[in-house]
Amino acid sequence: MAYVNFVKKYKLEIAMVLPLLLYILGFTVYPIIQTITLSFQDQYTKAFTLANYKEIIGKTEFKNAFFNTIALTFISLTLEMTAGLVIALILKRNFRGKGLLRSLMLVPMGVPTLVSGVAMTYIFGLNGYFNELLEKLHLIKLPVDWASGGFKTLLMVSVADMWKVTPLVILLLLAGLESIPDEVYEASNIDGATAWQTFKYVTLPLLKPSITMALILRAIDAFRIFELVLVLAGRATPVISTFAYDEYNNYANAYTSAAASTILLLIIAVFIVSYLKIAGTKEEQ
Repeated sequence: MAYVNFVKKYKLEIAMVLPLLLYILGFTVYPIIQTITLSFQDQYTKAFTLANYKEIIGKTEFKNAFFNTIALTFISLTLEMTAGLVIALILKRNFRGKGLLRSLMLVPMGVPTLVSGVAMTYIFGLNGYFNELLEKLHLIKLPVDWASGGFKTLLMVSVADMWKVTPLVILLLLAGLESIPDEVYEASNIDGATAWQTFKYVTLPLLKPSITMALILRAIDAFRIFELVLVLAGRATPVISTFAYDEYNNYANAYTSAAASTILLLIIAVFIVSYLKIAGTKEEQ
């Protein structure tokens, strides 16, 4: 009876939420469950097995993809959070043209990822603008092949990713900065705090919820980066998402592909839980 009354009372709200709920269940929850199930099935007998995980873990390509994914995420998050915080602090100040600058800041978010990747090839290609600049500054004698693999390729992809998604970080951090009352800064000035002390002991602690939100959202995207790596680095620098794609597309093995995808999901979950736990512990202290 209570259930019927609840439905009658909130029928409009339920009707509005139901399409989104069905979409999430059908296009997110069900595929994830199906992927995890496939990862533990034998390709021929469909019996429960860990063979898919043993197979991919034994591959050198997966080990390289695992390392590249972790390294790329760390570099990208460091660049994006640092640049995002600096730019957000600048945009918080009052100056002429601030509104125009805030609008221009959002432009990269509207550029499709594939288009931004192709645009970055004009910068980091062998005959790109960046190599030309380094040659004019006499920092290099021969053009650098940024897409040949290794740390320089990870750095190139991270910079390209930073240009594309840092505006999201800026928006989240700027919203957090705007929510901090001016009275807090006035009290800090009265107490004689320096600019650095105000930033460290006032701004950062109050900005922590926004930093947490930005870090988690960006970490999820950074771990599962796909298009930029394919466009800029090709197969020279695999990550887990491209490895899973190759397993399915090139080797027609949906089961090892599902295993790689499940490992990626586990990495993301472990990172989020660990960060929230560490952040919560520091806040209690």
